[in-house]
Amino acid sequence: MRILTAPLLISALLLSGCGGSFSDSGWNPFGWFGGSPSPTLEPEEGYDNVTDLRPGIPQITGARWEPTNEGRLLVVTAMAPTKGYSSVALITSRPQPEGRISPDPDGVLRLRMVGLPPIPGSEASRLPARPETDEITAAMPLSSVQLAGVTAVEITGAANVVTIRR
Repeated sequence: MRILTAPLLISALLLSGCGGSFSDSGWNPFGWFGGSPSPTLEPEEGYDNVTDLRPGIPQITGARWEPTNEGRLLVVTAMAPTKGYSSVALITSRPQPEGRISPDPDGVLRLRMVGLPPIPGSEASRLPARPETDEITAAMPLSSVQLAGVTAVEITGAANVVTIRR
């Protein structure tokens, strides 16, 4: 029994270096003789740098935090000069990977509130918006992990910028 213990222990140690968190370490026997570099998840051509072509919402009127179980919900309200705005959303100012939101190095998360205006010449484009009934609202859930490095959120519209502190 003692004779098998040492070889089994040594082989278990060598095999443990092949996977898990030690796969990039010096304990991995496949990397001892100049093995291939470990693959990364980032695409070779980088992340898509596609910018959203929707125009900014004309007038942001306010922003507030709502508590959630996993973090906070950022709720932004705005007004437009006419009725009929659609596809309203909060997007990051700089391109980021899908589903990942992080602040700039200064701790400020910069967002844009965008939406599609009504088709020119349509009935909605001729009707002026009423502040009491035609408020535009967009929300973005942020987890506690995403909020860890955020000190403030800056929301930009077409005509103004609103900043909310954490």
